[in-house]
Amino acid sequence: MSFDGIVTHAIVRELNGLLKTGRIVKVYQPHDTDLLLHVRAGGTTYKWLISASAQFSRTHLTKEAFNNPKEPPMFCMVLRKHLEGAFIESIEQIGFERILHVHIKGKNEIGDTVQKKLIIELMGKHSNIMLVDGKEGMILDAIKRLSPSVNRYRTILPGRPYVNPPEQDKLNPLTIERDDLLRRLDFNAGKLDRQLVEHVEGFSPLLAREVLFRAGLGHREALLSAFFDLQQQIRENRFEPTIVQVPQKKEAFHVVALNHLGGISETYDSVSDMLDSFYALKAESDVVKQKTSDLGRFVGNELKKNESKLQKLRETLKETEEASTYQLYGELLTAHMHQVKKGDALLKAVNYYDPDQAIIEIPLDPNKTPSDNAQRLFKKYNKLKHAKQVVQEQIQQTEEEIVYLEHVAQQIESASLRDIEEIREELEEGGYVRKRRRQTKAKQAKPVIESYTAADGTTILVGKNNKQNDYLTMRLADEDNVWLHTKDIPGSHVVIRSDQPSDETLKEAAELAAFYSKSRYSSSVPVDYTFIKHVRKPNGAKPGFVIYDHQKTLYVTPDERTVHRLKNNNQ
Repeated sequence: MSFDGIVTHAIVRELNGLLKTGRIVKVYQPHDTDLLLHVRAGGTTYKWLISASAQFSRTHLTKEAFNNPKEPPMFCMVLRKHLEGAFIESIEQIGFERILHVHIKGKNEIGDTVQKKLIIELMGKHSNIMLVDGKEGMILDAIKRLSPSVNRYRTILPGRPYVNPPEQDKLNPLTIERDDLLRRLDFNAGKLDRQLVEHVEGFSPLLAREVLFRAGLGHREALLSAFFDLQQQIRENRFEPTIVQVPQKKEAFHVVALNHLGGISETYDSVSDMLDSFYALKAESDVVKQKTSDLGRFVGNELKKNESKLQKLRETLKETEEASTYQLYGELLTAHMHQVKKGDALLKAVNYYDPDQAIIEIPLDPNKTPSDNAQRLFKKYNKLKHAKQVVQEQIQQTEEEIVYLEHVAQQIESASLRDIEEIREELEEGGYVRKRRRQTKAKQAKPVIESYTAADGTTILVGKNNKQNDYLTMRLADEDNVWLHTKDIPGSHVVIRSDQPSDETLKEAAELAAFYSKSRYSSSVPVDYTFIKHVRKPNGAKPGFVIYDHQKTLYVTPDERTVHRLKNNNQ
């Protein structure tokens, strides 16, 4: 876990420096567990994100754009009533826990000054955001309501008193003294990183391992020295917001250098910039997964059905290969008809088609005449011959269906919330899912294509689903624009708005194509590129399917941070 009490301490200091005395001008709730407050302070409007997501609970300033629901949720309406127009007096961290109390002063309906507290608990699956009356301490509402049947100790419902989470007997990392720490640590028991987490407030396993790494293999004095050096750094607010990318492992971040991880480190100017960069795509992807779980399951089941069907068709095709054998039997039986009489169960005949004139055995039905046996063999031959053609057509159709469904599955994985509706509409139009009742649209809106900006200012467009891919490639792009797609891998259509892009821009566009493909987490992904004029869509082809030529191929390794940078360049 990277977002620990020390990171919370750093972000609270940053938020206080920028938002204190600021006025809350807008409140939004883009997702079930997320809040977005627009705060006007010092002549600047900041976007403050607060998330009670089970997996990505966090708080920081953000530059990301969010799509808000047409009808704001009830909790959002309550916050708008109580917070819009109010002023932030201070943002307080409770000890070194991941708990924030935002003290807010505003006016009620009759113009009297009132105090409110927005309590933010960033504790994984137990995360929550609550609005509390500042004087009485009663809960006005919460983003996650908890009844007594769920949590008897801390019932979180409107009208109930706010109860602090249970206190933990831990030491404050800024005020702890040498003797206090020595009394808590058992150097003979080992696992000192776990002991630091158990006894020091705000310490995560990640930070504890960093202390041990800095201590090296020395005795306890080395450990104490490393710990108190870190304490001094935190006391002096000498933070180093850093994201570390470790090969074959997940990224990590912290406000102190993570030397023990190795890997590639990138430092940021502020804690918010670091958190915004780290969580931007991950958090949205997590929300999309929740919203598209039904579509993902459906497409996955359809893929399994078609893969099973393909296997059976191939087995049937193998059986139809015997058609030529029945044709040979029929022709040889006709040629040797004079040697056969009714009641014979076998005919040994010379195979005139074999250069060696080998003798083959032809099984017969003893209840049929020689002529009837010949007709039976030819009928079997014609049936298998016709079946072979039908099965080959079905195999081709099934293979195309699998390719299409693999593309849709990939698009669901990398879709934004805005893209999901178009994917669902496409599946409805294709007859895959039942159409939902909705108001008829006066006019079909054009797909919204996501735009990125290369380092040299060139625009790069990315289609995130088949509707967008078709529109981007066949209608929006110019014939001299450069078109990119992962080679033989389901992925997005990418267009560079240039006929002569620089090598750097071509590489950046290729990274986008690789990132928004099935090979997002692979290395050395092959990406084809050619001009739009060499891309065409066959008649009757599935949505998003094209063929192309005159292509060249380059190999790139997708990087989430590059995608985030190119997206931010566009803002």
